[in-house]
Amino acid sequence: MTLLQRSDWYDVARDTNWTPSFVAEADLFPPEISDPFNMPKAAWAEYDEPYKVSYAEYVKVQREKDAGVYAVNTAAARTRFMEEAGQRWHSILKLHFGAVSLAESSSQISEGRMARFGKAPGMRNMATFGLLDEIRHGQAQLYFAHESLKHSPQFNFAHKLLGTQEWGAIMTRATLDDVFMGRDAVTTAIMLTFAFETGFTNMQFIGLAGDAAEAGDTSFSNLISSIQTDESRHAQIGAPLLKLMVKNGYKAEAQKAVDIGFWRTYRFFSLLTGTVIDYFMPLEKRSSSFKEFMEEWIVGQFERTLLDMGLDLPWYWDYFLEDINSFHHGMQLGWWLYRDTVWFNVPAGVSPAEREWLEAKYPGWNDNWGRLWDQIGANLRAGKADLTVPKTLPVVCAFNNLPIVTSPDKPWNPKGQMLTYKGKKYYFQSHVEKWVFEQDPERYAAHQTLIDQFLAGKILPPNYEGALNYMGLSPTERGKDAENYAWAFAGHAPAKMAAE
Repeated sequence: MTLLQRSDWYDVARDTNWTPSFVAEADLFPPEISDPFNMPKAAWAEYDEPYKVSYAEYVKVQREKDAGVYAVNTAAARTRFMEEAGQRWHSILKLHFGAVSLAESSSQISEGRMARFGKAPGMRNMATFGLLDEIRHGQAQLYFAHESLKHSPQFNFAHKLLGTQEWGAIMTRATLDDVFMGRDAVTTAIMLTFAFETGFTNMQFIGLAGDAAEAGDTSFSNLISSIQTDESRHAQIGAPLLKLMVKNGYKAEAQKAVDIGFWRTYRFFSLLTGTVIDYFMPLEKRSSSFKEFMEEWIVGQFERTLLDMGLDLPWYWDYFLEDINSFHHGMQLGWWLYRDTVWFNVPAGVSPAEREWLEAKYPGWNDNWGRLWDQIGANLRAGKADLTVPKTLPVVCAFNNLPIVTSPDKPWNPKGQMLTYKGKKYYFQSHVEKWVFEQDPERYAAHQTLIDQFLAGKILPPNYEGALNYMGLSPTERGKDAENYAWAFAGHAPAKMAAE
């Protein structure tokens, strides 16, 4: 018996829309969670997903991927890569697994919402496979992190982080809740699968897999490559939806969702990826700067994609292009200064050779950021490591819970980046965060940063040590300098090493 080609039956088999007779349409697809824009049925009927796959094909391919990933991991376990990789690579893995593992797993909820409440059959079909993808991604990364526990208890934060009050966890939860978890199916598709996955993670996973291969970590490289091939598929859920919205007169609504989703997830991406590319990666393994990576892989392709769809660049695009020169440098300084508040050992990434590289990639880096590291290095060489650990918590952005970054060439303007809402003052990193807040202040006003929680009396005793304990960091889990300050003594006369 001749088997039909998938193209002969796919459109008929996946067309599961019908006119309900036992319940009202609004009960089957509640507008507030399904389509608050109330696009006509005829518009939804035109949704055409770019990736078409049957369940049988999906299972076959995913089984082969998993078999390959775990086989490579088993083989790699027989080598001494992790023992010889060095603290920098360990820190990259700890940062990635802690920030990403449960975040990917929680995306099941987002994909499930689109699978249940998306009004186009193709959208529901792709989201169903996306949900299965995210289950796989969470399980695989938690497994790989658990396999590394024998090297450091800090790997436990792959499972632990999002259940703590660590400042990075607060920031991550706020981003997830806003962009992934607390939106309707349409806005989720735009913010998650288009603004975040198409805009950032798809390309970022390609780069991370390449960096892992360059570093010799074949196991992690294979894992990330396997995940990326899934991302490239379900990241396409939002693109055909955006085309429909523009075509049917909903461009303004689509544009606003893109603008909010892109900026919110850019901050997350800059913190996790910008610092890794420019500071964590060993100098000899770097293929490009974060700015170069953004301009080549993110900026160009995102611009083309938006314009091809009939959308405009976000209104803050020029500011964004400036921001990729500076923001992550401030975040790196924050990682290092507050190293005991994170779950990995932080590489400073500012040895003399690395500073030359940073100055070449970011002209003016030495004047803006290098002089701060000069003072830190001088304190370490003088045996005053205690002066490199802040005794108070930083001023943070009310919107994203990240320390507010300022530098001599881009001073922070508290007056221009502050607003009062219902009697409370809110301070923001930039006018973009302030704009997002103003679009829906009731959505964000109740968010409590770590500083808010401190002022509310939740941190006891009310001091720095109390804050570390409140964040769930035991003394053995708190971060240190990844290289025992060797960078500060490079090129200087031998001196007594300051102990952490």
